Amino acid sequence: MEESAGRAAGRGLGRRAFGGRLLALGGALMVGSIPGAAAASAPGGGRTTLRHGSAERAGLLPEHLDRLVADAEAFLAPSPTQPWYAGAVLLAGRGATVALHRPIGMAVRYSGYDEKTDTGIELPPDRQIPMAEDTVFDLASVSKLFTSILAVQQIERGALDLEARVTTYLPEFGGGGKQDVTVRQLLTHTSGFRAWIPLYKEPTREGKLRLLWNEAPANAPGTRYLYSDLNLISLQLVLEEITGHPLDALLRNEITAPLGMHRTRFNPPLSWKPKIAATEDARPPWSGLDRGMVWGEVHDENAYGLGGVAGHAGVFSCAWDLAVLARTLLDGGAYGGARILSPESVDLMFTDFNTAFPGDEHGLGFELYQHWYMGAMATPRTAGHTGFTGTSLVLDPTTDAFLVVLGNSVHPVRSWRSGSAPRVAAADNLARAVPVRPARGRTAWFSGMAGATTATLTLPDLPEAARLECALWWDTEPVADGVFLEASTDGGASWTAVPFTTARPGQEARSHPSGAASGWSGRVWHTVRAALPGDPATGPVRLRWRCTTDRRYVGRGVYVDALRVLDAAGRPLFDEARPADGARVEAKGWVRSAD
Repeated sequence: MEESAGRAAGRGLGRRAFGGRLLALGGALMVGSIPGAAAASAPGGGRTTLRHGSAERAGLLPEHLDRLVADAEAFLAPSPTQPWYAGAVLLAGRGATVALHRPIGMAVRYSGYDEKTDTGIELPPDRQIPMAEDTVFDLASVSKLFTSILAVQQIERGALDLEARVTTYLPEFGGGGKQDVTVRQLLTHTSGFRAWIPLYKEPTREGKLRLLWNEAPANAPGTRYLYSDLNLISLQLVLEEITGHPLDALLRNEITAPLGMHRTRFNPPLSWKPKIAATEDARPPWSGLDRGMVWGEVHDENAYGLGGVAGHAGVFSCAWDLAVLARTLLDGGAYGGARILSPESVDLMFTDFNTAFPGDEHGLGFELYQHWYMGAMATPRTAGHTGFTGTSLVLDPTTDAFLVVLGNSVHPVRSWRSGSAPRVAAADNLARAVPVRPARGRTAWFSGMAGATTATLTLPDLPEAARLECALWWDTEPVADGVFLEASTDGGASWTAVPFTTARPGQEARSHPSGAASGWSGRVWHTVRAALPGDPATGPVRLRWRCTTDRRYVGRGVYVDALRVLDAAGRPLFDEARPADGARVEAKGWVRSAD
């Protein structure tokens, strides 16, 4: 359960806003057939299976994977006052290659938490357990993805209707005025459910279900996005009703066994405990139950109350198994010799059904385009989810890249962790590791990816300048960050916006009348053309590209290449590819990049 996030959402904050707010406090559709995605077929034309390999084999820049690890290790130290996690397992890859699989820190470090001194009670060194590549984690809300996949399987088979009312399958669900809630609204968190209720306080399963049946919606169905665990608990009950099988059996039979995910299950056996990351010293008032140090059992109170098997939380898994799931979805539902979904079903999961709620883009179970934990990997096609215990999975079909960050961030207590800064840092570094090839030649100007910065790329004063041509590649946090084309006719004392057009190969030109571009451009080069202001006969014009970022999140950055300025007759006055013409560019914050 994303318990704290859920409760905040119940007070009017969505997961995006919640993650962003805490980052400030704690921080130092298409899948199978995406054009341009890296080929991931196994040798000989068979289906993909993952393998460890070098960054170069994955088509990634190794120095940025090194930085990913270094940044992640920094959060083992106070960040800002306590460690964000006791340890983590990091996994990053592209195509069929896992280029990074690194454990850091401790899977088990503390025996308890001392609330009087706000310190963790450390185990003796010989009883602490380091993280390992195969350490198993309580995934918390990442479990919702498995329930969603199981639902889409039933939709594919015709046993479940996406637009059907939930009462079609569970007549009791209609209590409290929920009779119009649909299956799709459960999957996209638009059902009207409030974020969370303490089901665990009811001692019997019947009592827990009665609370759910009688729960009244906080909003009319379909009128608002509000992230809620109750949606996926309800979906679990639907699945169990239509299949006649409990959720843990469905998980095993329909997903983990076919894909060979042998370290993924509900309720791991006692024999697994030495390889499981511990979670929280769970005691009131911060926890709803008094359980002591939770280790090898589900952390979420409601999932624990439901016997460890729940639609919203309770799945345990390791980084490699989640990479297999990522690869399966990026390859349209197939892995090795198994197929768990059709490509059309995967496309459906990655389709934004929440267009009425900008900022809360959501597919079926998967969140889309969420910079607050996807960082610079975020695009309208990027899908993923987080878990309250410190887990996350991000898939970027555009670059065929995937990222798993599994941390035990509630060990020893949930209050030490705030925001998603480590997730963002890891995603930023993996995004930077995917090369951007220059549009022409061997280098292009790159704005960098730093937050709270302004970078300017300024051309010299040019008399008789009439038109600018160049290539532009941009990917920024929408609205908050952007790139601007500006001109000065007074030697740089004042600047005005220059409208321009951009055109990507095979498409019509798009107008930018404000002289600005922001958001996602498809991660391809665009041709820019702009008519310059003023009278070329009266004085020189100075041009600049200005890129600005706020302090919270960034995209993959801005690249400029093939800069040319022409006079009214089309003769070149400036061509950066011809330094003999006296081309001089003043770059403040921009660097030449050979990505």
